[in-house]
Amino acid sequence: MPIDVKAEVLINAPREKVADYATEPENDPVWVSGISQARLLTQRPVGQGAQVERVASFMSKRIEYVLEIVEWTPQSLMAMRSVKGPFPMEVTYSFDDGPGGTLAKINVKGGPGGIFKLASPLMAMGVKKNITKDLKNLKRLMEAEVT
Repeated sequence: MPIDVKAEVLINAPREKVADYATEPENDPVWVSGISQARLLTQRPVGQGAQVERVASFMSKRIEYVLEIVEWTPQSLMAMRSVKGPFPMEVTYSFDDGPGGTLAKINVKGGPGGIFKLASPLMAMGVKKNITKDLKNLKRLMEAEVT
């Protein structure tokens, strides 16, 4: 896939708390840039096979897509793959114990199609900027609750 961007941040909060918050679809609009709506399409609990519908705005375009969780390790890893959307996408959240808290990482891989294909380099830069902002949002939210 032509886009493969990663970001990580150390969060001064327990891994379990950070991972539980970040992997709950209802929290997506609070900490994930551009997400205006997110809902679980399948029965709870959230885990492998679950599907999440998201409505987002990216590069001034409204994007509706569905991600399916293809790999799940509670409080450590959630890997998702698009099953509906404008282009193929994989999003992985991982959470490891780090010095004084949690090392949170996001990896986004995708293959833009349609009008997005021409803007692949710009799109990669935009995705990197957004996931870095997302992790800063997550850090701010989680550390505010710890203090």
